[in-house]
Amino acid sequence: MSLIAISNWVLRKSFIRPTVLKSIRKMSSASSVVGNKVEVNGVNIYYEKAGHGKQTLLLLPGALGSCATDFRPQLEGGLNYEKFTVICWDPRGYGNSRPPDRDFPVDFFYRDADDAGKLMDVLGHKRYSALGWSDGGNVAMILAAKRSEAVEKLAVWGGNAYCTDKDIEMYELTKDISNWSERMRAPMIKVYGKEYFQNTWSAWVDGFKKINEERRGDVCIAELRQIKCPTLILHGELDPMVGHEHPVFLQSGIAGSRMLVMPGAKHNPHLRYAKEFNQHLETFLLKEEPQSKI
Repeated sequence: MSLIAISNWVLRKSFIRPTVLKSIRKMSSASSVVGNKVEVNGVNIYYEKAGHGKQTLLLLPGALGSCATDFRPQLEGGLNYEKFTVICWDPRGYGNSRPPDRDFPVDFFYRDADDAGKLMDVLGHKRYSALGWSDGGNVAMILAAKRSEAVEKLAVWGGNAYCTDKDIEMYELTKDISNWSERMRAPMIKVYGKEYFQNTWSAWVDGFKKINEERRGDVCIAELRQIKCPTLILHGELDPMVGHEHPVFLQSGIAGSRMLVMPGAKHNPHLRYAKEFNQHLETFLLKEEPQSKI
């Protein structure tokens, strides 16, 4: 199979979110989603807020992800606004949190976790649940480990505490965006422009290569044992990017966590099966739990 064919096959399997983008202003007025920027660690970070419930939720997007591309079904009324206050952010260098341009030092997941925690400090939220998809799942796990006093509950899907040579080989196949199908390439170019998207995606692949080489593939293994809050690990049964062994590893490492497999789902169950996914989240988040050991 040719490189182009392999790359298109990988991308068709839902690694990159196929999204029809709208302007942030239009989305906000239509759905009571309010967007703003605040300074966090010297960077103007963009975030969106919806709902007015007692429980605060922080949504953490995936690679090159943003509020606009990754969590519309959760921000636009998909979660109960009476019970939840929903906050989503664009990590530094992504979406509307630019400048600066995004870079990927070997500790970029830890930097994102620090930024996310400081964002919630600035916004005045002392207790909240962290919900992370893909890269955002990795960030959410680090955040829960480092800020156990703040993170009440944790839900992750599509994340991985480690990477392997096989993972890196698969990422390399996607590095040149000219090999992507137009359907997958166009939405991200609309957000970033072709040059920034190409440069940033290539840098993301290289960032994971650094983790594989300099940290022996350890994304956040040690942090799993430090997570004390109730944790739900969701997994798409047919996820082609994150094999079943990854959520199994997470469950074995996070004490008391439970795993829920969504039949027929791939890498983005919160987008493809949003109603069912949101119901799973709400059931988990609203369940009364024993006092966490902090």
